[in-house]
Amino acid sequence: MEEVQDIVIVGAGIAGLTTSLGLHKLGIRSLVLESSSSLRITGFAIGIWTNGWKALDAVGIGDSLRQQHKQIYGNLATSTISGVQTAAMSFDAKGKHGDHEVRCVNRMLLLEALAKELPSGTIRFSSKVVSIEISCFYKLVHLADGSILKTKVLIGCDGVNSMVAKWLGFKTPTFTKRVAIRGCVNFKSNHGFDPKTFLFFGKGFRSGFLPYDDTSVYWFLTTNKDKEREDDPIKMKQFVLSKLGNEYVPDEIKAIVENTELDSIISSPLRYRHPWELLWGNINKDNVCVAGDALHPMTPEIGQGGCAALEDGVVLARCLAGALLKEQSVEIKGKGDKEREEYKRIEMGLKKYAKERRWRSIALISTAYFVGFVQQGNGQVTSFLRENILPTFLARLPLKRADFDCGKLSIS
Repeated sequence: MEEVQDIVIVGAGIAGLTTSLGLHKLGIRSLVLESSSSLRITGFAIGIWTNGWKALDAVGIGDSLRQQHKQIYGNLATSTISGVQTAAMSFDAKGKHGDHEVRCVNRMLLLEALAKELPSGTIRFSSKVVSIEISCFYKLVHLADGSILKTKVLIGCDGVNSMVAKWLGFKTPTFTKRVAIRGCVNFKSNHGFDPKTFLFFGKGFRSGFLPYDDTSVYWFLTTNKDKEREDDPIKMKQFVLSKLGNEYVPDEIKAIVENTELDSIISSPLRYRHPWELLWGNINKDNVCVAGDALHPMTPEIGQGGCAALEDGVVLARCLAGALLKEQSVEIKGKGDKEREEYKRIEMGLKKYAKERRWRSIALISTAYFVGFVQQGNGQVTSFLRENILPTFLARLPLKRADFDCGKLSIS
C-alpha cells in the first residue's frame, strides 16, 4: 500500500528540520523520516557563527536560543610546542553582512527548538529508507518496515552515509584518517571562563574549549585515527590529557577534561567530500536533492558544518516554495498535464537551490580542509607555517567564511 506525501525529507538532523520548518513557515507541509527512535545528537555542542544565526533568525528561533547560550567574543590560539600565543582574535567586529555573532550551542537544544515549531506528526521516527524508485513524476521511497511513500519531492538530509546522495551518484565521503574526540562537562557552579574559544595546537593534533553557558563547557581534540582507543572513553580521556599535559596548557583547561564524565566523551571519524565532486556532481536530479552533510560533509576546523546545513535549509525551503506556490504557467487540460507542469516547476526550483549552494559548499569544504591540513600537520613545513607564517591568516579564515547571509524566507 502506497502512502502519498507531497514532500519527503530523509533525516531529522539540522538540515532536515530547518528545511521542514522553513517550508512550514511558508505554508507548505512536509514529512521528515528519521531512522532512529528519537532525535539524534552527536558531538554534544556545535559552534554557530554569524551566518548560522542569520539562518536561525530566518526560521524564527534565533532569539530563543540566544537566551540559553553565551556569546563568544574571540579566540586565543596557543602552541603547545613553543608555548607562544600564535593568534588572538576578537569577534567583536563588523563584516559585510553586519556585526559578527558566535555562540556555542547545545545540539539537543537546537534540534528540539527546530522540532518544537513543526506541526504534530511532521517527524516520523523509526523510518529507515532502504531504496528509492522512479514512478513517472514521483519517487517511491521504500522503508525497512515494508511501507512505501509516493512523493512529489524527495530531499536527502541523511548525513555522510546518505542513501539519497548515493542515488544521485555521489561517492561515499572520503575518510581523512583523522578523528575528533569530543566531550562536554557541566560544572555545579559557575566555571569562571571568559566567553572565548581557547585553542591549542601541537604535532598532529588540534584542541579547543568553548563555554556555552555559565556552567557548561564543550571541548574537542582532532588527531590521527587509532583503533585501540576509538571506542574506549577511558583511553580517549587519557589520550587527550597526555596531549595537553605540558606546562603551556593552563591547569584550569586540563581540569575541564579531567572533570568530564566518561559517558560525555565520544569519538567520530572525520570525513569530507572532495570539492571537485560538487563541480560536476548532481546536487539535484529530477525532483530529488540533498542538503547538509549529505551534500557537503567537511572537516570541523572552521566550524561551518552545522551553519552550512542551516543555510541549506533556508535556501532550499525558499526555492522549493517559490516553485510550488507559483501560479501555473499554462492552461491545464488534464491530470497528466498538471502533474507534468508541477514536476517541471519543482525541478527548476531545485536547480535554483543547487546553483545557490554549489560554490558556497565548495568554498567551505576547501577552506576547512586547508586549515586542518596546516593546523594539525606534524611535518616540518606545516609546523613552520602554523607557528610563524600563517597563524593570523588561519585565525581569520573562519570569521571570513561566516560573513555570509543566506537571505530571508520570503519568496517573490
